[in-house]
Amino acid sequence: MARCGLLGLCRYETNKLVRIQSVRLGSLKWILNATILLFICIMMLWNREYQEFDLVVSSVTAKVKGVAQTHLTGIGDLVWDVVDYSGPSQVGKNSFFVVTNVIVTKNQKQGKCPEAPRNGRLCRTDKDCEKGAWGQQNHGIQTGSCVKFDVLKKTCEIFAWCPVETKTNPPRPALLAAAENFTVLIKNNIRFPAFNYFRRNILPEMNDAYLKSCNRANDSLCPIFRLGDMVRDAGEKFSEMAIEGGVIGILIKWDCNLDRLMQRCLPRYSFRRLDEKESNRTLYPGINFRYAKYNTVSGVEERTLYKVFGIRFDVMVFGQAGKFSFIQLVIYIGSTLSYYALTSIVLDWLIGTSCYSAEVGQNYSEKKVESVQDKQKCVLCVSYVDENNIRLLKKSLKKSLQDVKPMSVQPRKEDTGHLRAALSLLQPGVDVDHDAQPLLNHKPEPKPKVERPSWCKCDCCAPSSLLQEELCCRQSDGACITSSPLFERLVLHRPLLEAVLLYHDPLSAPADRGRTAALRHCAYRQYMSWRFGDPPVDTQPAIPSCCVWRVREEYPSPDGQYSGFKPTRMVSMQACANGEV
Repeated sequence: MARCGLLGLCRYETNKLVRIQSVRLGSLKWILNATILLFICIMMLWNREYQEFDLVVSSVTAKVKGVAQTHLTGIGDLVWDVVDYSGPSQVGKNSFFVVTNVIVTKNQKQGKCPEAPRNGRLCRTDKDCEKGAWGQQNHGIQTGSCVKFDVLKKTCEIFAWCPVETKTNPPRPALLAAAENFTVLIKNNIRFPAFNYFRRNILPEMNDAYLKSCNRANDSLCPIFRLGDMVRDAGEKFSEMAIEGGVIGILIKWDCNLDRLMQRCLPRYSFRRLDEKESNRTLYPGINFRYAKYNTVSGVEERTLYKVFGIRFDVMVFGQAGKFSFIQLVIYIGSTLSYYALTSIVLDWLIGTSCYSAEVGQNYSEKKVESVQDKQKCVLCVSYVDENNIRLLKKSLKKSLQDVKPMSVQPRKEDTGHLRAALSLLQPGVDVDHDAQPLLNHKPEPKPKVERPSWCKCDCCAPSSLLQEELCCRQSDGACITSSPLFERLVLHRPLLEAVLLYHDPLSAPADRGRTAALRHCAYRQYMSWRFGDPPVDTQPAIPSCCVWRVREEYPSPDGQYSGFKPTRMVSMQACANGEV
């Protein structure tokens, strides 16, 4: 047993192919294969599937330049340089901030003053003010007193930097609208660790004279950007965005090809707005923060509070570099071989449709496909004498076989061997009664005391308790096939049956020639070959009731017992000779 198992391992299996000699199909096959090959090559070159890739690692620094002048009420004219309008403490890595608008509250000192009346926070008496209370919207801690804020309003007194900030809405237009003309120099250093490759967006050929004169309108690689141009390229207006501020993303994409013949590694810049500007305008739109400038007057510390609005620019770097890799090329070729299966799918579909020859499609399907029925399913084939085809039926537990609707109807295929045998019987000199005439217009007398079943059309069938045995030789009323002289010669003729048995067992004893069971089952086989020819694969031929009883009358069982209808595939003549059917 162990040896058999080891021999089973030393075995190779391969698929069986069907070769169709056709100029049309052959030409179409090569056209489809060439189309698939062209598609594969284009996708390989377009997506650089033959390369190994590595993601970028980068660092970014930015330097903003520009000067603006503003006029603030109560303060006068102020000049804003890079120290004033940039907020390094408010931004993170790879970001920079530019102030575009401001609210100023000057001369604040620590002391007691009325709270700003926001969101209806008014009071009438001291009982409305809780001493020591503090809230998220308060500027200080309540003292417990209710004091006048102005002629008409009273608010709770607080201990805070006084006077408190009262203005909430930023000025329109923005005070630092001139920031639109500020410029920023972005320095981006990148590295691809897998290839040990370094690069920066300030290319080697960019000298000091170039950086002083370059303009992105004429040179897309210029690393100096005007703030107004970046906001415009993001689809926004600088004058509107400057009022409440926002967030602009600067996207730097590196798509590098490091192959020697096609080496290319240059940055591409794009811009977009990152913050929401419409869906939540009532919930703290834009971006702002506060800072203060302190000084001491007559020994008392004072401060000027600035609430600034501005635009934050986030620099985001992404990309990859690719370099030729033989392993990646082999993997891509292996993954695309399955695309060639599309050729077979298209050609198989074309052959199976009406677009191609029906005869070729049928022949191709028979050569390529071998149908195997499930053991639980039994497909019967039925041949009526008044029809020139074969019906495929499923055995029913509710209807007689005569009344079951066919699943399909197929043309009958002749068994050439049996046909030659039949023709030899009709040759002169063969013991055939040529004077016998077919009794096609005559119906044999029904058996006495036997009532014709409702499903019988020839008046020669016998009742049965099994639905699968309730089958007549005809679909419509008419003469029975058993009344034909050909039935006598091809199915019941004893010398023919004995010759068939002797053909398969030439050394059998003469006494064996009298085996009635073997002759009976061989007669069944002769009928199947005559009426079904070459039946469809995995189908079970069903013999009509009238034919079964006629054979039994000719070759009866000594004890009168018969096995009845047992669906089985077409068996060999040796099985007939042995009486196995």
